[in-house]
Amino acid sequence: MAARDRTMAKDLTHFIGGKHVAGTSGRFLDVTNPNTGEVTARTPLASAAELRAAVSVAAKAFPEWAATNPQRRARVMFEFKRLLEANMNELAELLSAEHGKVIADSKGDVQRGLEVIEFACGIPHLMKGEFTEGAGPGIDMYSMRQPLGVCAGITPFNFPAMIPMWMFGVSIACGNTFIVKPSEKDPSVPIRLAELFMEAGAPAGVLNVVNGDKEAVDAILTDPMIQAVSFVGSSDIAQYVYATGTAHGKRVQAMGGAKNHAIIMPDADMDQVVNDLIGAGYGSAGERCMAISVAVPVGEDTADRLVEKLVPRVQSLKVGISTAADSDYGPLVTKAHMDKVSSYIEMGVKEGAKLLVDGRGFKLQGYENGFFLGGSLFDHVTPDMQSYKDEIFGPVLQIVRAKTFDEAAELPTNHQYGNGVAIFTRDGDAARSFASRVQVGMVGINVPIPVPLAYHTFGGWKRSAFGDTNQHGTEGVKFWTHIKTVTSRWPTGGVKEASSFVIPTMK
Repeated sequence: MAARDRTMAKDLTHFIGGKHVAGTSGRFLDVTNPNTGEVTARTPLASAAELRAAVSVAAKAFPEWAATNPQRRARVMFEFKRLLEANMNELAELLSAEHGKVIADSKGDVQRGLEVIEFACGIPHLMKGEFTEGAGPGIDMYSMRQPLGVCAGITPFNFPAMIPMWMFGVSIACGNTFIVKPSEKDPSVPIRLAELFMEAGAPAGVLNVVNGDKEAVDAILTDPMIQAVSFVGSSDIAQYVYATGTAHGKRVQAMGGAKNHAIIMPDADMDQVVNDLIGAGYGSAGERCMAISVAVPVGEDTADRLVEKLVPRVQSLKVGISTAADSDYGPLVTKAHMDKVSSYIEMGVKEGAKLLVDGRGFKLQGYENGFFLGGSLFDHVTPDMQSYKDEIFGPVLQIVRAKTFDEAAELPTNHQYGNGVAIFTRDGDAARSFASRVQVGMVGINVPIPVPLAYHTFGGWKRSAFGDTNQHGTEGVKFWTHIKTVTSRWPTGGVKEASSFVIPTMK
């Protein structure tokens, strides 16, 4: 992009203390429209000092917000939900312009976040503790959940609406104040969410957005005022975030990469399987941590039937600009990511996998500078291939043929990632056995993308998640709060008990 064109791009801001704040570090990163390749904005990359200034603002806002009763906090959430619904089209268009998702998928991104906000509207009930009358002679015992303080979320490019709301929705409802560090690739939606949250009645400083790169991330992980951090991104960075944050005394939940398998049994409805694989494998250009990226047909006949039906469907995928109503999926988020996915396709070829459909070289007329890839499909992939071991994160589906059900079930169990998995079958016994034995955090039975609803909880196993607590649902409430247990006794009659030197028991 020529320098003249870059000068036309607008400079984005941070959102701190209820207002837009210009970056002062002097460092910026270009934001591109992936449909055209044009630079549309510049993201300011915060210095450590800028991040710490935002933390101070959030810390100042915390006591009053924590003291606000849960019902009043819920009213802010209810109004925020209403505003999200009223501004759905605007948010989706803004999201698509920076990420490249088709509009319908962008609306789904916002909706999935909105559903966690709906869950957070129930915070008066969710924050209730427990009470035992007469736990001992004249003794009552009760627990209470209390907010932590200033919390932070470090969010990825692939869900710029949903994942920030997964984090700050529950955290703020619990009484914390919050800082979002969004992906620098598509930062405008988180800023808009913060504006709407203020419009919903949140006090200034409760929700803040600070753009940045590793310098801002490290400042979050080491700042002594930040009590808890939630992260979603690649596994190597997730492991770094978890290790660094916990070393500095913080609660950390860090969600990493994925390689989600779909086991296809011989009795499965193959037409439905193909429909589900097309959507789950190629939707959002495969840029989903819950995308199906490996199909595992059981038996050669099953595999041959799958390939026969799948190849023409992949070949006929409609790749187009994100605003076209008939596009199945749009461009990838950046040229660098498009090149990375292309390199994995080349890797698979060199490793000996059979490339049935090659999406490289796809060009969209009139949008030749966009970051588009057609759908790619591999067959005869084997578990020793690096392209199978790694997360590709693009419109690429790999077929690994299994001889038996046991062999198929071992593939996701033995993989380094353990985020999501699915099985397609009419056999209830096989499905039940699979769900019980597979070593993966989220399981779908005839459901290709088993993302739990907001009142359940999201989280993977192995290198897909670092930390002991999942996102949203009641697990989210636990993560964003301390529990305090009180034991009380009110002596009567003026009777004095003798000193006791043994630990109290109920013997």
